[in-house]
Amino acid sequence: MKNKSGLILAILLPIQYMGVKIISEYPEFVEDYYSTGIYPVIARIMRTSLGVLPFSLGDLLYTFFIISVIRWIAIRVNTRFKNPRKWIVQIFALTSIIYACFHIFWGFNYYRLPLHKTLKIKNDYNTEELIMLTQTLITKSNEIHFELTANDSLPVPYDFKKGDLLKKTIDGFDHVSKTYPKLTYEGRSLKRSLYSIPLTYMGFNGYLNPLTSEAQVNTQITRYKIPTTASHEIGHQLGFAKENEANFIACLATINHPDLYFRYSGLTFALRYCINELYARDKEQADKLMATVNPGIRENYREVREFWERHQNPFEPIFQFSYNSFLKANNQQSGMKSYSYVVALLVNYYDDVENAF
Repeated sequence: MKNKSGLILAILLPIQYMGVKIISEYPEFVEDYYSTGIYPVIARIMRTSLGVLPFSLGDLLYTFFIISVIRWIAIRVNTRFKNPRKWIVQIFALTSIIYACFHIFWGFNYYRLPLHKTLKIKNDYNTEELIMLTQTLITKSNEIHFELTANDSLPVPYDFKKGDLLKKTIDGFDHVSKTYPKLTYEGRSLKRSLYSIPLTYMGFNGYLNPLTSEAQVNTQITRYKIPTTASHEIGHQLGFAKENEANFIACLATINHPDLYFRYSGLTFALRYCINELYARDKEQADKLMATVNPGIRENYREVREFWERHQNPFEPIFQFSYNSFLKANNQQSGMKSYSYVVALLVNYYDDVENAF
């Protein structure tokens, strides 16, 4: 990187930052011109071109970046950090490039209209409405659970190859897009992460690479969680950047999936959110409702909980804190803990007669 061009890029960093801050104040503009305008074209091109690769190019780019950073640090240490003006400019110039690419390729979606406004539904609800939806989800979950196991005490087994679950996830979006056109998934790029083991110890189910639009799924997680995780990442690919909105998209895609196993994953995923929120509001009522959930469903929940407990480590909180801070810096004030908005979307969406179970 030449000194002059590097300096220009470094100077552009604060200008970009201010520009993003200004644009973030106009969600209607972002929605109309980026999220439903420029972004779908960019994302479709990237997914179509990179989706044909049987591996994650984004993961390889991360590997190259990490190695390059280590090499750069080694050189700086070896030269005892001489000529600081030069390497400080290099840092700001590289950050400027990454910052620009992040927002152009995906990041502006953080500033689009909230999903409840797009769906034209409310974003609040009362405890009675929450209880009604929770009861409905329990009934539906229990019914499908028994249909799959013929025994209310056994967990639902997911005897699928993990690759088949990823393929079925895409099939689910083909199905749900007939009813919800905004969930049309063109240019498929849903992949196993090369970093599944590190992701597990970091506490993550998957992630979207914003620079390549590849959805990465941690295939170390239990198969029961793959349908909602993969659907969540596709939600990100479709431009729903916020975690709570991607979780709602995951519920929508899986609950409406033609495959019973996917519907079970989606219903129990939504149920978990509702139960957690109800515990925060009315523990006694939550306990009563939880007692009506089939023991086998609770076994599936237990399997997931024990999986993450087995992989807890001293570094996980650091990764979780870092990602939580990243979310808060990108217009998600609740960070990773955003149960109430997911529940608000579920309650008000399914309160609509046309969308009712």
